[in-house]
Amino acid sequence: MHRSRFAVALAAALSLACPALPRAESATLPPTTDWQQADSMSALVGALERWLDSRADLPRRATPPRVRLLSEWQAAARQGVTASFQRGRLRGLYDPDRAEILLVRPWHPREAGDVAVLLHELVHHRQAPHHWFCPAAQELPAYRLQEAWLAEQGRPVDVNWIAVVLDAGCTPRDIHPE
Repeated sequence: MHRSRFAVALAAALSLACPALPRAESATLPPTTDWQQADSMSALVGALERWLDSRADLPRRATPPRVRLLSEWQAAARQGVTASFQRGRLRGLYDPDRAEILLVRPWHPREAGDVAVLLHELVHHRQAPHHWFCPAAQELPAYRLQEAWLAEQGRPVDVNWIAVVLDAGCTPRDIHPE
């Protein structure tokens, strides 16, 4: 019982401590359209990196990540702890060993929901050189920034916040009394 109270307290503290734009403030910002003019993946990554430069505490890395598109089955074979899901479907992965973002097809550079997955994985690229208690601890700040970006586009984010916060607490699963 003590561990579950600790986990809930830790999850609540994490949700309050992670930077995010307040909902009212993010809803009043004009939509960012820089990404919509991008004519290549590198231009799109550059536009999203500029957005992150102005809103994230994590600095941009010297080398941008490699970005590849994969089929669902290829992504499932590579699925790791930094996977992004939307409506239960795997949408993107970040491989910190290769500094590589893997986006799951179908993916379109003019669709805000798809571009938000790329932004989420770019946050993981920025997080990679830093220490995290567990890989899941990286998800809450990444989803908060994704939420802020989507709010600027006038789009909601589809995230199970309870699951994200609990996972970010890095607590052991399946705890049984001895």
